Amino acid sequence: MKRSFKTIEITYAAMFVALMAIGANITSWLPFLEVAGIPLSMGPFFCVLAGILLGSRLGAMSMFVYLLVGIAGAPVFAQFSSGMGAVLGSSGGFILSYIVTAFVVGLIVEKQAKPGLATFMTASFAGIILIYFIGTTYMYFIVNYVVEADMTYLAAWKIMAWFSVKDIVFTVLCAMIAPRLYNALNKSTKISTINSKIA
Repeated sequence: MKRSFKTIEITYAAMFVALMAIGANITSWLPFLEVAGIPLSMGPFFCVLAGILLGSRLGAMSMFVYLLVGIAGAPVFAQFSSGMGAVLGSSGGFILSYIVTAFVVGLIVEKQAKPGLATFMTASFAGIILIYFIGTTYMYFIVNYVVEADMTYLAAWKIMAWFSVKDIVFTVLCAMIAPRLYNALNKSTKISTINSKIA
């Protein structure tokens, strides 16, 4: 039987839902930071950080709640958008990728009894690669088979290359600040234990 989440753990998950909403809307204040309809976002940074700090289960849950809140109508997606239309749009794959990414990132960290910088760096880059793979592939299919425009898979990746510079920088930053945040969080809440089985 798996232990249920504590109140403090749910609070941390809710905090990351709020951070995702804030990070997704940078272009609402800086509209020039957008390419081919895909806005620059801090979402990948906070998603990876959620997986590192909250673990696989709670990290993925926080991203799932973020998705549900947006689908329900709260303007938490990029440019304060919401609803299924945003998820089914060209950038919807990135929203969906956050759930899987947070889980995988958390799982990588959990595999190490005492994760260090190398583990956090590996987890962070695995996360950003997963986000880009799912999000870009999704964008390609939406543009070609829903919008029925003509875009090659290579062109889709070329569009996302503009954002990769920003995300690589933030991925390295995330990995570098992760050890201190991870240790501080686990000392106070023992949050990493939520992913283990107990009798």
